[in-house]
Amino acid sequence: MPKPVVLDTSALLAWLLGEPGADTVRQAIGPRAVVSAANWAELARKVTEKGTDWPQLRNALVALGLNVAPVTAADAEASATIGEPRDGLSLGDRLCLAVGRRLGCDVLTADTAWADLPGVVLIRKGAGRS
Repeated sequence: MPKPVVLDTSALLAWLLGEPGADTVRQAIGPRAVVSAANWAELARKVTEKGTDWPQLRNALVALGLNVAPVTAADAEASATIGEPRDGLSLGDRLCLAVGRRLGCDVLTADTAWADLPGVVLIRKGAGRS
């Protein structure tokens, strides 16, 4: 059985767009995969901006077993301690990492800015920011 993982928005977009690293994400998606509510909102916004039918995609992701984890007050507070002030991590990035830490899961991302953070698994080498 696959290990539980938290998926960052960049990882989900790589899978949806067939970008490098998509196979890694495809293997992770299922009942043991989680996306934070903050990243779920970010994904909905980004795919809608690209003209994708969000309700149809949402239903497909839920049917595949992807779980949406709430962002708790403790996650919000923990996110304030993740990273450095000028490291380029957005609030969504830090919340994703905080949820991963709370759940004791690795976080899959395409964002190389996270490469040195504990519990982070890059889905590809040389990935840019999403």
